[in-house]
Amino acid sequence: MSSRRPPPWEQPRPQNAGKTKLTPESIAWARDRARRAGRRYPNLVDNLAALRRQLESGDQHEDEKDDGKIRIR
Repeated sequence: MSSRRPPPWEQPRPQNAGKTKLTPESIAWARDRARRAGRRYPNLVDNLAALRRQLESGDQHEDEKDDGKIRIR
């Protein structure tokens, strides 16, 4: 038996996640990551990596600052 987690596209979205928009810098970072991997456009994994990087650095979109919602980790 395997105890591996399902891939992100098969997991339901957490109910308490809230919404966080990617900043233009994070979008550029996701595009660059996709380009380096040989893809034309960023996929879900690139966008999630960019979101995690953005949240860890504390750089949130102006509309999303201090709204008190729990974020995806």
